[in-house]
Amino acid sequence: MVRAFIENLIVDLVRRHRGKTAYRTPLVGFARADDPGFARLREVASPRHLLPRDLLPTARAVVAFFIPFTAELVAGNRRHPYVSREWAEAYIETNRLIGSICRALGEELGKKGVQAAWERPTHNFDTVALESLWSHKHVAYLCGLGKFGLHHMLITRAGCAGRLGSLVVDVPLSPTPIVSGEYCLYRRGENCTTCVRRCPTGALTVEGLDRQKCYRRLLEVNERYQDLDLCDVCGKCATGPCALAVPRTEKESKATGIAGPGVGE
Repeated sequence: MVRAFIENLIVDLVRRHRGKTAYRTPLVGFARADDPGFARLREVASPRHLLPRDLLPTARAVVAFFIPFTAELVAGNRRHPYVSREWAEAYIETNRLIGSICRALGEELGKKGVQAAWERPTHNFDTVALESLWSHKHVAYLCGLGKFGLHHMLITRAGCAGRLGSLVVDVPLSPTPIVSGEYCLYRRGENCTTCVRRCPTGALTVEGLDRQKCYRRLLEVNERYQDLDLCDVCGKCATGPCALAVPRTEKESKATGIAGPGVGE
């Protein structure tokens, strides 16, 4: 009952949001707070990564949600020679929306006797190592929302172009199974390195991600749009075939006869 309430409230809050940025239907996933995967994030994400019970000592479950951007917003940033203003605005607006959703969930769940706690959607990272202390994308992976791509972003059923939020609650909720197969074309053996080719700084390669080089680019974008709030964002690597959905391989497209996001888009 609480699980459905959380899902419905998140979907409804995104649907009723009124702002410059439009969204598609959000995805919601769940994990047990004692899932051993959270402890492993101290090896994968950051040695200082928080555990669910660091946020809420009585935590029993973790909730993650993905708010997907529209095709129009993705196309606009893909075509833009730099980073589109609309993309920067969407980053700011969606971070605020995520904060509003977490606060609303905390308030409404509190009325049901359920406690909740959360970390802000961004800027909760070690500014030297550039490692998140509560990585929403890794949390979302453990909540069954998707798999990581070559671009180090989480690819969900609704793609990778969007924003992630998460919170912990002190009520047990049935977990969403972790995605078993690969969603990234490159990791499925296809000849797709679109995200690497679109990285404007060379920070992203098939060997890995140079976080410092990437972050310098994000700060440059923030300087360009000085009239906006903090918008250290780029998103060029999130405008390829996995931007809006799990992309199909050439073989899958031929088998179904349906064209769609595919190799080398």
